[in-house]
Amino acid sequence: MTIFARAVLVAALLLAAPVAAQAGDTEAVVWKSPSCGCCQGWIDYLKRNGYTAKVIDVDDLDAIKAGMGVPEAMQSCHTARIGGYIVEGHVPVEAIDRLLAEKPKVVGIASPGMPTGSPGMSGPKAPNPVFTFGRGDPKLFGDY
Repeated sequence: MTIFARAVLVAALLLAAPVAAQAGDTEAVVWKSPSCGCCQGWIDYLKRNGYTAKVIDVDDLDAIKAGMGVPEAMQSCHTARIGGYIVEGHVPVEAIDRLLAEKPKVVGIASPGMPTGSPGMSGPKAPNPVFTFGRGDPKLFGDY
């Protein structure tokens, strides 16, 4: 193998390494109410954007959210774990991708409430601020 071929091979492996390391980050475990249609809409949205989802229907989401450290003011209708982080509510994949790329020292991110026009929600597009939580007060992560 020539030096050039080795250099190309090494470069290809280095470029592929982050992708391989993040492959597990595209699996979501989603806790939701069995009767919630918008939750299923968000799950379908995740799948259309390259994520896989394991869905767990539960009757007591409050206990799930409390156990995962989601502050009451940050809560929405479903809770997910993606790449070791908690993702609460109708968070767009742009925010999830950024979270997984930057890996901040937080418990997770949340789109509080149920903003119309956000992923999984019908209606006209409303502002969808996403916040980090789990290290002090929630902080704005981005507007989507």
